[in-house]
Amino acid sequence: MSPHSPHSEKGNPPRGQGKGNTLRLVAWETTRNCNLSCVHCRAAATRGPYAGELDTGQAFTLLDQIAAVGKPIIILTGGEPLLRDDIFDISKYGDDLGLRMVMAPNGTLITPAVAEKMAASGIRRISASIDGATKAFHDKFRGVDGAFDAAIRGIEYVKAAGIEFQINTTITKTNLDQIPKILELAERLGAAAHHIFLLVPTGRGKYIVDQAIDAKEYESTLNWFYDQREKTPLQLKATCAPHYYRILRQRAKAEGKTITFQTHGLDAVTRGCLAGTGFCFISHTGVVQPCGYTDVNCGDITKTPFGKVWNHAPVFLKLRDFNQLKGKCGRCNYRAVCGGCRARAFEATGDYMAEEPLCAFQPEKHYPPE
Repeated sequence: MSPHSPHSEKGNPPRGQGKGNTLRLVAWETTRNCNLSCVHCRAAATRGPYAGELDTGQAFTLLDQIAAVGKPIIILTGGEPLLRDDIFDISKYGDDLGLRMVMAPNGTLITPAVAEKMAASGIRRISASIDGATKAFHDKFRGVDGAFDAAIRGIEYVKAAGIEFQINTTITKTNLDQIPKILELAERLGAAAHHIFLLVPTGRGKYIVDQAIDAKEYESTLNWFYDQREKTPLQLKATCAPHYYRILRQRAKAEGKTITFQTHGLDAVTRGCLAGTGFCFISHTGVVQPCGYTDVNCGDITKTPFGKVWNHAPVFLKLRDFNQLKGKCGRCNYRAVCGGCRARAFEATGDYMAEEPLCAFQPEKHYPPE
């Protein structure tokens, strides 16, 4: 592939198609190599090397093609992105294209020198995962002794370099009671945001599926999260938890409040499941998926330009048509703002348009969509 994508490869959608396909976020698994062994890992990542990972030239071409479609946030993730020797070259290249470059390291490999390189290469924010309020719990969850202390240390180095950071937390039955304390820790550390992730049982997460919270706990947790909005200076966002966007509207309406929805940035509150609508995932080998948890091949950027995949892939076009949602998701009056988790539906049924399996809400049978 050439280093710059010609205009003809932008993949503009044909007339009448592509509605609702504004590209907001791209999570790119820059490598599957990782220095940790987390119990919930989507990729079941471990020490590589892994064959077929995009090289530097292919990485630059991918960023060119993404920039031809729009100016989304690019999440450099993994595995552990800091294990790529060219990660800062990639970040700088994307930043020069006008893309908003952020990174999702586990924090343990960040040194003062690494933090300075992050800042110099245009990294605007990092996410650091804290899954327990105590060192013992977090280290067990992450599979490596010392992971908690190393992550906190890495956060302090990032702060010193002037880079914004957020705390990500994957919620399971085992840490559900620790979420308030993790939020307090995020506040003390000076985080810009706290993002919670509801476990999707893929990768190693399949082996702890018994630790996933049930629909009732799900609803209770998201209502608690809503209650924290006026109690914390942090931006709060629920990911892989589309029901939260229903709850936001239900609670605000019941309380006579008007919620101002932020539509841009990592903390944007737009709609629930963004898979294939405003977001996509690109694997370490260049396979495009609706999200990292929905293992459905929508195209291969080593064979097809990204713009053509994003605007024309049949899976993406189907996901953008909410009329094709099935079960109670299809008749729900909140389907346009929630949509149900397509990854959970796919994992439970093999059909990414099936109803969300962990939803306690019962829509009225013939209620029209909002």
